Amino acid sequence: MAAFTCYDVETAAAASAAARRRPVVLLVAERAFTSSGGDALLAAICGVADAAAAAVAVQLDHCGDLAVIERAVAGGATAVMADAARLPFEENIEFVRAAVATVGARGVSVEAELGRLEGHEDAASDARAGALTDPQQAARFCEATGCHCLAVSIGNVHGRYATPPALDWARLHEIGRLVDVPLSLHGASGLPHDDVRRAVGAGIAKVNVNTELREAYLAATTTALEGVLPAANLLELHAAQRAAVAEVCARKLALLGQGGSERA
Repeated sequence: MAAFTCYDVETAAAASAAARRRPVVLLVAERAFTSSGGDALLAAICGVADAAAAAVAVQLDHCGDLAVIERAVAGGATAVMADAARLPFEENIEFVRAAVATVGARGVSVEAELGRLEGHEDAASDARAGALTDPQQAARFCEATGCHCLAVSIGNVHGRYATPPALDWARLHEIGRLVDVPLSLHGASGLPHDDVRRAVGAGIAKVNVNTELREAYLAATTTALEGVLPAANLLELHAAQRAAVAEVCARKLALLGQGGSERA
């Protein structure tokens, strides 16, 4: 399943439109939610999800604060990522276990991360692979926390890749063999299409896309500005932004086998 990061209603509407009747996840970054207007942003994205033709989840992404997680769930989020991957292993377990006990009991899906994904999910700076997920630890982690989805680190990063990515396929297969929850792959924007397909074939159930959406959004903004400025036509600008983001989303959905036609 594709998961698209949304920083405003335009990106959310574009992702939902591209999905048509296919299920997707609309991601809200922790920084976007905790910034001024974040509660209104979440409410608006939840509104887009509610109006969608298919099941659309709204997930608070990469959050290391239990109070913020609870606030997002109260605001309508149907999934959260309880991210304590930078803490020691046992502390990561305790944080995710607390999130599962707090919001998981309300039917909210809780994703966790083991290993460490480098880079910044909100800024496309170059990054190198961080600490990789240990398969044996992953099995213990999932059993101890009760998490519903696990984000793995197998050479993927947030943002742009500082060097050509070389994913650890043997590690992914071993994690999949030992873990009985769905696996999530972050940092899909810079991965070759063949790698994304191979990852899905190896058991990845959720693929996060962020950087490519922001780049398409900003490129469309730059291109459209000259034409919309004379009449201050914000609606035309928003239409261009939505069209650019929707095109990227449609390509990713096709790549993941969720219908449509793939274009480079």
